[in-house]
Amino acid sequence: MARGTQLKAIALLPAFALVGLTVACGAGGSGAGDVKPSSSAAAPGAGGDLGAVAKDDKLAAMVPDAVKTDGKILVGQDQSYPPNEFQDESGKVTGFDVDLGTAIGQKLGLKMEFQNAAFDGIIPGIQAGKYELAMSSFSVNAERLQIVDMVSYYKAGTSLGVLKGNPDKLNVDDLCGKKMGVQKGTTQVDDLQTRSQKCTSAGKPAIDVTQLQAQTDVNLALTAKRVQGELADSPVVDYAVKQTNGQLEVVGEPYDTAPYGIILKKDSGDYGKAVQAAVQALIDDGTYKKILDKWGLSGAGAVTKSELNPAAS
Repeated sequence: MARGTQLKAIALLPAFALVGLTVACGAGGSGAGDVKPSSSAAAPGAGGDLGAVAKDDKLAAMVPDAVKTDGKILVGQDQSYPPNEFQDESGKVTGFDVDLGTAIGQKLGLKMEFQNAAFDGIIPGIQAGKYELAMSSFSVNAERLQIVDMVSYYKAGTSLGVLKGNPDKLNVDDLCGKKMGVQKGTTQVDDLQTRSQKCTSAGKPAIDVTQLQAQTDVNLALTAKRVQGELADSPVVDYAVKQTNGQLEVVGEPYDTAPYGIILKKDSGDYGKAVQAAVQALIDDGTYKKILDKWGLSGAGAVTKSELNPAAS
């Protein structure tokens, strides 16, 4: 599933341009390679046509002086995971998390400064005080909740992507004998292997799995009809549908879902409550939905309630 305990997958950039390092979703290893930290500040209104969000004075007052004195929040982020966080062709940081993070900052009366970093160094950076918040598609899990605070804001899992109209009539519970594309090193590889073993144990043909180095390659293999379907993180498949101008579609609902969580230092107190309340306010006033719509993310991943330290499934 999306950005598990350690890793995540690089997805696709607009026009399928591949930028940055390819890393794996939910597999072992560091998950970020040798990403060099860089800084990119998103000014108020950075969400493009989304417009500015009004400051909430009550919530702004809950932010600790140590955080707000300089007028900004330092955000740790691995900017190699479109559509959530990535750098566009000009090098500007953009994505779903960037737009939502910017809106949270506006609600708190602060600018969000997104700093690019290796994924596995972000939580240690939060603990050491290097970052004041992290927003990088972190899945909420029990291990993380022991060492940091997390504010939920989206649900992501695995989705099945197929050609428009699903000509081969694929469904995730019956892929036996089908040609499936998947990115190397992702949890979806293990998923397909398990499903294939069930097929052969039942006397059915194995799943014909094509593993490719980059998620962009998987998407291209599907549009070129070299495979019949793909499994990938749900936001990735949703974005692929948007970027291919309807050549693809999602079959069914995401499965093995878990919420994404904004990371804060453990025992964040009023600061954590302020961030949670800011997310909830954006959900309630419709800004959240506008951001989801902008990035073509499925409504299945939307949440109606943001929680501080939700129970891990």
